[in-house]
Amino acid sequence: MNFTHLAAFQAVVETGSVTAAALRLHVSQPALTREIRALEERLGVALFDRLPRGMAPTEAGRLLAGYGAQIFKLADAAEAAVEELAGLRRGHLALAASRTTGAYVLPAILDEFRQRHPDVSLALSVSNTDQVQAEVRAMEAQLGLIEGPHDTDTFEALPLGEDEIVAVAGATHPLARRRGLTAAALGEAELVMREPGSGTREVVARAYASLGLTLSPRLSIGSPDAIKRLLRLGNAVSWVSRRSIEEELAAKVLVVLPVRDLRIVRELSMIWHRDRTPSPSALAFRALAQAIAAA
Repeated sequence: MNFTHLAAFQAVVETGSVTAAALRLHVSQPALTREIRALEERLGVALFDRLPRGMAPTEAGRLLAGYGAQIFKLADAAEAAVEELAGLRRGHLALAASRTTGAYVLPAILDEFRQRHPDVSLALSVSNTDQVQAEVRAMEAQLGLIEGPHDTDTFEALPLGEDEIVAVAGATHPLARRRGLTAAALGEAELVMREPGSGTREVVARAYASLGLTLSPRLSIGSPDAIKRLLRLGNAVSWVSRRSIEEELAAKVLVVLPVRDLRIVRELSMIWHRDRTPSPSALAFRALAQAIAAA
């Protein structure tokens, strides 16, 4: 049984004759009759009693007509739902973001998107860059926001700007009064860094390697806020996103350490799986993110 057979059957049931059904479906009467016969042969039952003045469904025909009405009602609902989704009048968008982008880049995009498309629901998970890539790879999230390098074989990417990674300490730390620090000297201090897998740690490790140095933190912490609180105690140093410490710098509780031989700038990106078709809501979110980044 296919939709063509069922549509022909349903039209005859609803109009009461082959002539009227053929007019409704814009087909010839012989073609419609062939569709009905093919359906009867497939099911092995007569669906109509042929009367002098039209067609009356048999008991089997009345049973099938009840299901047919439900099938076409559901098909109409499915078509309407897809049209609503395409017009962003409904839908759901799953996002994943690294901790830096999730806290300091994404909120402005989320706020504007919600104002433009209030009927699209959003879900956001925040983790490190490696985990974000894993979620997008597994299609648990359609879009991911990360910092630093990504798997170019798997993902397409949209640049969202740059972020500087700076050496930071509490205002009372002895190095806060030093000038002309080197990356090697900083490595000898009580260095605390983000956990393995984070974009920040990866880009700092690569920068150290370019100087022939190895990044060897004494402590790894998965929370940027915990790192900032630890730095404020005045006993540790770290490399962090400048975006993440603007308030602390303004309050003068943290200071940027001048490292003369190393400047670290990384690219912030939105990624998506290159082998998956993006939903209308994902396309709209990407376009909005690009517009905000370019502003």
